Amino acid sequence: MNKKIHFHGMDSSQAIENYANASLERVLEFLKNEREPIYLDLTLRPGRPHAHHMAELRVKTPHGDFIASEEGPAMYQLIDMAVDSMYKQLHKEKRERVKDGRSTDHYKGA
Repeated sequence: MNKKIHFHGMDSSQAIENYANASLERVLEFLKNEREPIYLDLTLRPGRPHAHHMAELRVKTPHGDFIASEEGPAMYQLIDMAVDSMYKQLHKEKRERVKDGRSTDHYKGA
């Protein structure tokens, strides 16, 4: 599983990175039994003229590409909102996949 945190237009912050890593644990735990490769990219962009920041979380799995993007005044809150939105998207996709019988991640012997 590949995970990257990008800071666009701002200096990297160990405090924000630690907070983002802790928040992403929920998504990582959900994806731990999925097939590889899995890519997680969290992009953080500050709003310079106004306090209007952006957090975008992209997850690429063998089952699809997912994007959760949030904008607002508080960076830490945006990280949580993007992670929550992604978690809901991944759950919805998995429910649909299981319902349609496409959950063939594990080998079933004949």
